Amino acid sequence: MGCGNVFSSVIITLSVALITYNIIISSNTPLKQQLDNLPGGSSSSITVDPIIKMPLDSRSRKQLYNNNKKRLFHTAVTASDSVYNTWQCRVMYYWFKKHQAGPNSEMGGFTRILHSGKTDDYMDEIPTFVAQPLPSGMDQVDWNVGFWIWDKKGYIVLNRPWAFVQWLQQADIKEDYILMSEPDHIIVKPIPNLSKDGLGAVFPFFYIEPKKYEKVLRKYFPEESGPITNIDPIGNSPVIVGKESLKKIAPTWMNVSLAMKRDPETDKAFGWVLEMYAYAVSSALHGVGNILYKDFMLQPPWDTEIGKKFIIHYTYGCDYDLKGKLTYGKIGEWRFDKRSYDRVAPPRNLPMPPAGVPESVVTLVKMVNEATANIPNWGS
Repeated sequence: MGCGNVFSSVIITLSVALITYNIIISSNTPLKQQLDNLPGGSSSSITVDPIIKMPLDSRSRKQLYNNNKKRLFHTAVTASDSVYNTWQCRVMYYWFKKHQAGPNSEMGGFTRILHSGKTDDYMDEIPTFVAQPLPSGMDQVDWNVGFWIWDKKGYIVLNRPWAFVQWLQQADIKEDYILMSEPDHIIVKPIPNLSKDGLGAVFPFFYIEPKKYEKVLRKYFPEESGPITNIDPIGNSPVIVGKESLKKIAPTWMNVSLAMKRDPETDKAFGWVLEMYAYAVSSALHGVGNILYKDFMLQPPWDTEIGKKFIIHYTYGCDYDLKGKLTYGKIGEWRFDKRSYDRVAPPRNLPMPPAGVPESVVTLVKMVNEATANIPNWGS
C-alpha cells in the first residue's frame, strides 16, 4: 500500500472518532482537545524520551518529604451504579480514609465518578460526581456503522474516558495531581505522590506490548510522532499524573478509544485492554512520559507478598484447596473471587483462607472483612 493510502487511512479512522466525539463534547469547548492541537502544533511534532523506568533522584522518599512541600493528589474512581461496582467502591473508600492522613501520605480528596447519569443511595457515604453516560445509540450499533462496547458486567468501557472529561471540566478539583484508580483497588498503606518532574507514575502491565502491536498502533501513533517505545506499557490505572496534563490527555483518550473500537483490526488485537492502549497512546501523543513503578500495585494470587506495594488489585480469582495449594483455572475448596458477588455484596466475615495461602490473599480477605464489619448498613 502506498504512503498516501496509509496516511488517508489514518485520517479517515481518526476523523470518524473526532466527529463523533465533537458531537458529544460540543457543549464543553473549554476542555476540547483535538489531535491536531497537540503541543507544537501537530501530533507529528511530539518528541519524548524513551521509557523511563525509575526516578533519577537518588534521595529516599523520606528525604524528599522532609525537604519538599507535600504535593497532594486527588483520587478519582469511575464506577457504574451496579451492585458489583458499588460494594467495591465502599470497601475502597473505607481504606482510603484509613490511610489518608498516615505517614508520608500525599492523598488529598476523593471522588467516585458515577457515570450512570443519576444519583444513588451512597452519595452521603462516598464523595460523588455524577457524570452523564454516553448518548443513546453510541453504545450499540452493528459493524456496518459502529460497534458494541459492553463488557461481561454491563459496563460501557468508553464511559470511563468520557466521565473523566466531564469531571475534569466541571468539578472544582483543589489538588494539582490526580490518581486514577478503580473500584477493585484496596489501599494497603499511605500513598505518596510518586510522580516527578512532569512525569506520570504508573504501574506497568506485562500484557501491554506496544512493540508487538506496532503495525496496529501506527494507525494512531504515526512514524512522525516518534519511536513506538514512546508508548509506555501502561493502562489508565493506577496512574498519578498532573491535573493539567490529564486535562489534555482525557479528550484525546476519548477520541483514540472511539477510533480503536471502530476499527475491526484494532478491536480484535486489543480486546478488553483496548481502552488501556488508548490511554497509553494518548499520553505519548501529548508528550507525557511516565515512571514505570512496579511497586505501585500487587495482584493476588500471582503476587504473593505485600512488600513495599501500595495497592491490592483483586482482579483475579483466588482458588485454593484445603492444603493451601493454588488451583487456578479450577474452582477451589476455598475461594475469593469478586465475580461471585456481581449481584449481591459479599457477606460480612468471609471465611479466611486455609494455612499455607500467601500473605497477599490473606491480607486481601482480612481487609475486606474489616471494611464490611465497619461500614454502616452493609448489604443494604
